[in-house]
Amino acid sequence: MLDPDADWLAPQALEVACALPARCYVDPAFSAIDRDAVFARSWQQVARAEQVAHQGDHALAQVGVVPLLIIRGDDGQVRALHNVCRHRAGPLATCGGRGAPALVCRYHGWTYALDGQLRGAPEMGRATGFDPATIRLPTARVAQWQGQVFAALTTGTPEFEDVVAGIDARLRGQPLGRYAFDRRVSYEVACNWKVYVDNYLEGYHVRHVHPRLATQLDTAQYATQTTRWHSLQSSPLVGDAPYGIGEALYYFIYPSTMLNILPGRLQTNRVIPLGADRCHIDFDYFYADEVPTDRRAEDLRFSDEVQREDIAICESVQRGLASGSYTSGRLNPASESGVHHFQELVRAAYRAHARR
Repeated sequence: MLDPDADWLAPQALEVACALPARCYVDPAFSAIDRDAVFARSWQQVARAEQVAHQGDHALAQVGVVPLLIIRGDDGQVRALHNVCRHRAGPLATCGGRGAPALVCRYHGWTYALDGQLRGAPEMGRATGFDPATIRLPTARVAQWQGQVFAALTTGTPEFEDVVAGIDARLRGQPLGRYAFDRRVSYEVACNWKVYVDNYLEGYHVRHVHPRLATQLDTAQYATQTTRWHSLQSSPLVGDAPYGIGEALYYFIYPSTMLNILPGRLQTNRVIPLGADRCHIDFDYFYADEVPTDRRAEDLRFSDEVQREDIAICESVQRGLASGSYTSGRLNPASESGVHHFQELVRAAYRAHARR
């Protein structure tokens, strides 16, 4: 259904760029396109490093439609195994856990070593030519960075080091990987995942949608920088509570991971598509040891307030996109360069998908 030579798919310079067409956000066919063109060919945040700190520790994730089992093996390596038994597609695990000695399919009891090699298959003695040594769970690529685990399904994705290049230097030694996990807060939002990402990637709406947040940021110095695979929105902090004095850094790692960094606090956001008009957002909160309990509680309240405001506007935008009234509007070069950067990556993924 995609024509790689369609006008709307052509690369667009920021100064003349228009937003993606409404059908990219409302047509159910784009859910499958996004799955194959975007999510199956990019790096996804899949676990916290502390979840797989020791041998046999494991966590569940999904990239595109592929269920993954993130696990630390006997050899100390972290792997992302396909959580799909080679027998008849049963799950090897249905929840995360600690110290598993082996992986046993919940359907028929086939047993795998922690590296994915089949070790036992009950009652298969009569199967001619059946050799467990030739059967192994497929694996995805894995990278660990700043206390997070990322996975990619294909070898065609860029090198992970290229995806995050420059972020460590910009953090100037902030030890994000040593911040302690506090909790996860999740939301389901009645909008396409790209609507949510678009909204995240610009501060243009802050004064209109987030009046309290606007008092915490120096909007005159709010800036956006883009690289090949990620972008950064930054602003000095000017309010008192809950963040104090310092700098707000909002990193976006294509296609769906956000890092919200404030003094002594990291919040990771992962956007998971659930269909053309729904998505799921996981917010994980991490704090430095010295951040007091009362500040953490205020941070959680304030973050939830901002998130509720974002949900309301994103759901309204989704209804507008589905109304039939909308035609692609011009982007603001001064304030929406992050949106343009993301949408150009999506356009490139769509063009490549159409040519394949």
